[in-house]
Amino acid sequence: MKLETKYHGILNYDEEDVITFTKGLPGLQELKKFILIDFEGNPVFKILHSIENKEIGLVAVSPFDVVNEYEFELKDYVIEKLKITDSSEVLVLNTVTLSSKAEEITTNLKAPIIINIKSKLGEQIIIDNEKYMIKHPVLRSE
Repeated sequence: MKLETKYHGILNYDEEDVITFTKGLPGLQELKKFILIDFEGNPVFKILHSIENKEIGLVAVSPFDVVNEYEFELKDYVIEKLKITDSSEVLVLNTVTLSSKAEEITTNLKAPIIINIKSKLGEQIIIDNEKYMIKHPVLRSE
C-alpha cells in the first residue's frame, strides 16, 4: 500500500504494519491507525505516521537512547488491552519536539507510547514519576 504524506513523501507499507491505537493519541483521538517508519538519515529517530491523515507524523525516539535508567511499570489493564504476553513484544517510544537548535530538541519521558509489536496495538500512557519530564533534552550536555 502507498501513503502519500505531506512531509515524508510516499511511504510504502503492508496491512500488517498498521498499529491500532483504540483510543487514539492525546490530542489526536480521532486518528487510530499509524505506521512506524525510520527517520531518513538518523536511525535513532522514528516517525509514527497516521495513515488516516497525511499531515500527521510524530517524531519519536526510544527513551533508552536518551536515559539509560528509564524504567516504569505497566499496569495490568494496559498489558491486557495491548495483549502483551512477553516483554519482548513491547516497543517503547517517546514523542520528540524538534527545534532548529539541537540543544532545544526534547522528548516527553512522562508519556511513553507503548506498542505491542506482535499484536500491533498501541497506547500512550502517563507515568507518575517526578524524575521524568515532559520536555527532557534529547542531547546530553557533557
